[in-house]
Amino acid sequence: MSDLVSVNERSIKGMIEAPRQHYLTKLESDISNVLISKGFIEVRTPTMISAASLEKMTITPEHPLYKQVFFVDKKRCLRPMLAPNLYYVMRKLRDHTDGPVKIFEIGSCFRKESHSGEHLEEFTMLNLVEMGPDRDATEALTEYIADIMGVTGLDYTLSREESDVYKETLDVIIDGVEVSSGAVGPHVLDAAHDVHEPWSGVGFGLERLLMMMNKKGSVRKTGRSLSYLNGAKIN
Repeated sequence: MSDLVSVNERSIKGMIEAPRQHYLTKLESDISNVLISKGFIEVRTPTMISAASLEKMTITPEHPLYKQVFFVDKKRCLRPMLAPNLYYVMRKLRDHTDGPVKIFEIGSCFRKESHSGEHLEEFTMLNLVEMGPDRDATEALTEYIADIMGVTGLDYTLSREESDVYKETLDVIIDGVEVSSGAVGPHVLDAAHDVHEPWSGVGFGLERLLMMMNKKGSVRKTGRSLSYLNGAKIN
């Protein structure tokens, strides 16, 4: 324990002596730069969304995810995912171009979660989507996954899984931990968003990526926290 306390104290003193970006911010910046170089537009959308937008994602009172939503009132909630807003922005941008529409967002999402080392109630998502790709949608998806994972330097595998929202996803697995889920369209959700062409999209949990990159045992050490700073315990 004495050795671990010393290591922790050195880490804190090192940050005081040589200030730097929070490593969540650094990861966000590195990913943004890669995606912009690939032709993606970064967007910023509201954290509070309507209950109606959840219904378009089939998240109704009968859905397992519904119980995890933080409702502000009967008509509004804190977004549990980025997809509803990205569907809207993607569709509106389609009116301005005949070519591929490529957008991404990095931002906070909120879900009522059981306390564990792999879940946070406030977590950071990266979501990217390309509508109307000029090639096979699954091929595009695997390329974009490789671009993001190239930033992390981590080895990974791909696995097809069942999903409560997307029915089937292409997941990114690192040492048995799922850090990302991707999907392609046309999809059963598309009609409600007035989307009628192929697309590919993927979402990453950035705290989980950082947990694996920095060999931490819990996402609580890598996210927004009053207890940890860049993995070092400050309280």
